[in-house]
Amino acid sequence: MPGKLPPLNALRSFEAAARHCSFKNAAIELCVSHSAISHQVKLLEEHLGVELFTRKARAVELTSAGQAYYPALREAFDQILEATNRILAPNSPSVITVQIYSTLAIRWLIPRLAEFKSVYPDIQVRLNTSQSDVDFDHDDVDACIRIGRSSSGGLHHGFLFSTEIFPVASPQLLAEQPGVTALKDLEKHTLLQVYPSHKDWDLWLEAKELDHIDPNAGLQFDSYDHALATAAQGLGVALAMQPYVGRDLTSGALIELFPGERVKHLDDWYFVCRKGRENTEKIQSFRNWLVNQIQEERELFS
Repeated sequence: MPGKLPPLNALRSFEAAARHCSFKNAAIELCVSHSAISHQVKLLEEHLGVELFTRKARAVELTSAGQAYYPALREAFDQILEATNRILAPNSPSVITVQIYSTLAIRWLIPRLAEFKSVYPDIQVRLNTSQSDVDFDHDDVDACIRIGRSSSGGLHHGFLFSTEIFPVASPQLLAEQPGVTALKDLEKHTLLQVYPSHKDWDLWLEAKELDHIDPNAGLQFDSYDHALATAAQGLGVALAMQPYVGRDLTSGALIELFPGERVKHLDDWYFVCRKGRENTEKIQSFRNWLVNQIQEERELFS
């Protein structure tokens, strides 16, 4: 092998410090002192002949060299960990950690996980639900399902589906006065806003030339699930998208107010993981199962 590998302790210290963006937190993880992490990182920098961190008063930041080096090291340590687990516990299930928006988890994915388990009994799914997108450099996540492509480099995006947005309300609200028979009738009703996705209402209202209506004037929620559940109680008009409302529309708990007036969402949905990891067995198995589910339930996504 040409050249000489840097000391392992120095590599571990750098990987932990880069993942946490903190020498202090890296020291806590590795059960060593702050000065030990600083010494090991300095040793690695001297070995490589480049600076990996920019030191600031209360924080550290990766230099361009550090940003280039870190993903390769993270990938290498992940592979070592997986190989170790396979040797120590060859019959234990492989664990895949997937981050997903809470509404998609509650309203679509979780009811289908038993089917995944029956097809892939040797893969254990660990779900993280969040309204925020994954930071793959620092979050302990194998993959995520998200709207829109990440601007971060080093990620593999697998297209899942496109979606449309449309207003929905409960039969109870429609039976009350004032009714909703025309687009302009929305002016008379409370709009239920999902503030992390506030641009969605703006997009639909602008497309229908109703941008004088302020969707932020009504009730606001941190997830589509809460807004849709509130709409089902007759407390306002929510914006929906597939596959969030498949069961609600089928059961009649919610009614699409203006069939034929759907607007395509600006962003598509993707299955995302770090580049180079897309062909890992557990990630590939979960992605393939996910794509098959979407294809089999195409009516929910169109």
